Amino acid sequence: MGSERPGSQILGTGAYAPEKVLTNHDLARTVDTSDEWIRERTGIRERRIARDDETASDMAVAAAKRALEAAGLTARDLDMIIVGTVTGDLPMPACAAIVQHKLGASNIPAFDISAACAGFLYGLSISDQFIRTGAHKRILVVGVELLSRVLNWQDRVTCVLFGDGAGAAVLGPAADDGRGVLSTRLYTDSSLVESLCIPAGGSREPLTAEGLEKHRDKVFMVGSDIFKIAVKNLTSASRAALEDGKLTASDVKWVVPHQANLRIIAQVAMRLDIPLTRFVLNIERYGNTSSASIPIALDEGIRDGRIQKGDTVLMCALGAGISWGSALVRI
Repeated sequence: MGSERPGSQILGTGAYAPEKVLTNHDLARTVDTSDEWIRERTGIRERRIARDDETASDMAVAAAKRALEAAGLTARDLDMIIVGTVTGDLPMPACAAIVQHKLGASNIPAFDISAACAGFLYGLSISDQFIRTGAHKRILVVGVELLSRVLNWQDRVTCVLFGDGAGAAVLGPAADDGRGVLSTRLYTDSSLVESLCIPAGGSREPLTAEGLEKHRDKVFMVGSDIFKIAVKNLTSASRAALEDGKLTASDVKWVVPHQANLRIIAQVAMRLDIPLTRFVLNIERYGNTSSASIPIALDEGIRDGRIQKGDTVLMCALGAGISWGSALVRI
């Protein structure tokens, strides 16, 4: 979705990562892998792991508080809370409801989006629509994942990739200065559902003792399927967002991609003809935090001064669904 004028803009960002660091060398002690093998194939050196007593909502609240502080707002100023996650505290109700309570927000709508790694971009796009219509003015969007609890730690295909964390942004009406959400694009291709999923635990396959023994409640991925489609779809979605915003790749100051795999990101950079030096990357330190990866990287880029007021930022992500999308934002 594009617009001649921005309807919403990012007022503040925040992020949170657990203290515990799990390095590739640590993983090599328990699974058949090595630091070199992981780094060459993914670009990941280490990832963060939540404490045993830490929940997804705890991490979301920590990121949200930092975003609210950066925006100069309190939880009582919010009109809506949207949380992108596939690892909420409970199967029901929404993680967003728990976040609302812990933040001390009023009785505003609070709901989750299950778009996996694309969750934050879905939330950003939905928020932009609500603000653009005038229905709401201050919306908190959080991407949070506690993936360490849904991984099979004997499966080297998946356990080396993911980490825990949360990122957040507060959106509000755009000022009349050209800054804001310029365009968003969202897509889903359900033919690839089985290529990245958690097979059991839903109504199709309720959990059983046998299912638990076979790790059917953990993340399953056909890596080759995802790699091929990720490069193609992230590139096309990014081009679509640029076209909607009536901009070209040369107008983009920074790209904040989903931190899934450095080889995927490098391929997207090449196809978009945007130097990798203009990509905000932290995959080496955090791994793939799914819906949290874009807001964590965005917050990092803003706080360390790389991303400045007025910079045009392109974001893109792809995850289970297969769901993917892009957003073009002038910060």
